[in-house]
Amino acid sequence: MSKINQIFDHSQKSKIFDKEVKSLKDYIFLIAVDAKNYQKTVIDVVKFLINEQNLPGIYVTLNKPFEVMQRILASNDIDSRVLIFIDVTSRTESKKVENCLYIGSPEKLSDLSVAMDQAIKALPTEEKFLIFDSLNTLSIFNKPTTVARFIHFLTGKMREWKIKGIIITLEKETDPALLDELTQFSDARVDIGGES
Repeated sequence: MSKINQIFDHSQKSKIFDKEVKSLKDYIFLIAVDAKNYQKTVIDVVKFLINEQNLPGIYVTLNKPFEVMQRILASNDIDSRVLIFIDVTSRTESKKVENCLYIGSPEKLSDLSVAMDQAIKALPTEEKFLIFDSLNTLSIFNKPTTVARFIHFLTGKMREWKIKGIIITLEKETDPALLDELTQFSDARVDIGGES
């Protein structure tokens, strides 16, 4: 069982945390993961929110194109029709898709902000989530101070939207000062690494 599943599992080890999570209508989790566990962690988080919590959501992908993410989720029995994707990595839109907004570059933070706001408003349910995958990719294309300001803005918007927010980052690829700052804005930080 993965660490993400253990967090939300009803085992003795996580009962207190599970109770806290279930009592929160909205929250912001920072998940710092090693590269080896990255894809499995992403799948576990999405599967939990969609398959177990029955929530619609927004998936901001900065690492893989929409089409790739859609295939990965489908191969793991996750219904991506309840997701609105924001594809920040694809340079051009391959075809018109109803549930995907294309940004074109991780440097276009204003466009990304507008797209997230539009996507949140487009979901008809009160309860929803936003997964931001991943923070370290922003750091490759933007200055550390710009990323810090954007993350501060993003966590503020997540609270304003009253949603479940999950921010994923590769721990070793993310500036420790930025991780500390984001931890301060989050309700909880989960570190996943070194497991097989």
